[in-house]
Amino acid sequence: MSVEIRGGSDASLEAIASKLQEYQATHPLAQITIYRYSLYSIRIRIVDPSFEKLSRSERNDLIWDHLDELDEEVSSDVNMLLLRTPDELKTSAGNMEFEHPSPPLSLNGSATE
Repeated sequence: MSVEIRGGSDASLEAIASKLQEYQATHPLAQITIYRYSLYSIRIRIVDPSFEKLSRSERNDLIWDHLDELDEEVSSDVNMLLLRTPDELKTSAGNMEFEHPSPPLSLNGSATE
Protein backbone atom coordinates (compact mmCIF):
# COMPACT_ATOMS: atom_id res chain seq x y z
CA MET A 1 0.00 0.00 0.00
CA SER A 2 1.05 3.56 -0.48
CA VAL A 3 0.17 6.76 1.32
CA GLU A 4 -3.09 8.17 -0.03
CA ILE A 5 -3.18 11.93 -0.59
CA ARG A 6 -6.78 13.12 -0.88
CA GLY A 7 -7.62 16.17 -2.93
CA GLY A 8 -4.89 18.25 -4.45
CA SER A 9 -1.28 17.71 -3.52
CA ASP A 10 1.42 20.24 -2.67
CA ALA A 11 5.05 20.19 -1.56
CA SER A 12 4.14 19.86 2.14
CA LEU A 13 1.80 16.92 1.55
CA GLU A 14 4.42 15.24 -0.63
CA ALA A 15 7.08 15.70 2.07
CA ILE A 16 4.78 14.22 4.71
CA ALA A 17 3.82 11.33 2.42
CA SER A 18 7.50 10.61 1.84
CA LYS A 19 8.20 10.37 5.59
CA LEU A 20 5.12 8.25 6.19
CA GLN A 21 6.18 5.94 3.35
CA GLU A 22 9.10 5.00 5.63
CA TYR A 23 6.62 3.94 8.31
CA GLN A 24 4.53 2.13 5.69
CA ALA A 25 7.56 0.12 4.57
CA THR A 26 7.84 -1.51 8.01
CA HIS A 27 4.07 -1.64 8.67
CA PRO A 28 2.57 -3.04 5.45
CA LEU A 29 -0.93 -3.41 6.93
CA ALA A 30 -1.14 0.29 7.80
CA GLN A 31 -3.58 2.41 5.81
CA ILE A 32 -2.31 6.00 5.65
CA THR A 33 -4.40 8.91 4.39
CA ILE A 34 -3.50 12.60 4.41
CA TYR A 35 -5.14 15.75 3.13
CA ARG A 36 -4.92 19.51 3.41
CA TYR A 37 -7.88 20.73 5.44
CA SER A 38 -7.10 24.43 5.02
CA LEU A 39 -4.22 26.69 4.09
CA TYR A 40 -2.33 26.01 7.34
CA SER A 41 -3.81 22.66 8.34
CA ILE A 42 -2.95 19.10 7.34
CA ARG A 43 -4.75 16.03 8.62
CA ILE A 44 -3.23 12.57 8.87
CA ARG A 45 -4.96 9.28 9.63
CA ILE A 46 -3.12 6.01 10.12
CA VAL A 47 -5.12 2.85 10.66
CA ASP A 48 -2.79 0.07 11.74
CA PRO A 49 -3.58 -3.23 13.48
CA SER A 50 -0.18 -3.06 15.20
CA PHE A 51 -1.39 -0.06 17.22
CA GLU A 52 -3.46 -2.47 19.30
CA LYS A 53 -0.43 -3.20 21.50
CA LEU A 54 0.43 0.48 21.98
CA SER A 55 -0.94 3.28 24.14
CA ARG A 56 -2.06 6.47 22.41
CA SER A 57 1.12 8.27 23.47
CA GLU A 58 3.31 5.41 22.21
CA ARG A 59 1.53 5.57 18.85
CA ASN A 60 2.03 9.31 18.72
CA ASP A 61 5.75 9.01 19.55
CA LEU A 62 6.20 6.31 16.92
CA ILE A 63 4.78 8.46 14.14
CA TRP A 64 6.42 11.70 15.27
CA ASP A 65 9.78 9.91 15.12
CA HIS A 66 9.23 10.10 11.35
CA LEU A 67 7.51 13.48 11.14
CA ASP A 68 10.09 15.25 13.33
CA GLU A 69 12.53 14.95 10.44
CA LEU A 70 10.37 17.33 8.39
CA ASP A 71 11.04 21.02 8.04
CA GLU A 72 9.28 22.94 10.83
CA GLU A 73 7.21 24.88 8.29
CA VAL A 74 5.76 21.58 7.11
CA SER A 75 5.34 19.78 10.44
CA SER A 76 3.69 22.81 12.05
CA ASP A 77 0.78 22.44 9.60
CA VAL A 78 -0.11 18.99 11.00
CA ASN A 79 -3.10 19.68 13.23
CA MET A 80 -4.78 16.26 13.25
CA LEU A 81 -2.93 13.01 13.74
CA LEU A 82 -5.48 10.23 14.08
CA LEU A 83 -3.87 6.90 15.00
CA ARG A 84 -6.36 4.04 15.33
CA THR A 85 -6.71 0.30 14.96
CA PRO A 86 -9.33 -0.93 12.49
CA ASP A 87 -11.67 -1.80 15.40
CA GLU A 88 -11.28 1.63 17.03
CA LEU A 89 -12.12 3.36 13.76
CA LYS A 90 -15.73 2.22 13.93
CA THR A 91 -16.53 4.35 17.00
CA SER A 92 -14.00 7.16 16.57
CA ALA A 93 -15.41 10.69 16.63
CA GLY A 94 -12.07 11.83 15.24
CA ASN A 95 -12.55 9.55 12.25
CA MET A 96 -16.00 11.01 11.66
CA GLU A 97 -14.44 14.48 11.56
CA PHE A 98 -11.64 13.20 9.29
CA GLU A 99 -14.14 11.73 6.82
CA HIS A 100 -16.74 14.50 7.08
CA PRO A 101 -14.82 17.64 8.10
CA SER A 102 -16.52 20.66 9.56
CA PRO A 103 -15.90 23.78 7.48
CA PRO A 104 -12.70 25.56 8.51
CA LEU A 105 -13.22 28.76 10.49
CA SER A 106 -11.78 32.12 9.53
CA LEU A 107 -10.04 34.37 12.04
CA ASN A 108 -13.37 36.00 12.91
CA GLY A 109 -14.97 32.63 13.70
CA SER A 110 -17.11 32.30 10.60
CA ALA A 111 -16.91 29.33 8.25
CA THR A 112 -14.73 29.75 5.18
CA GLU A 113 -15.58 28.31 1.80
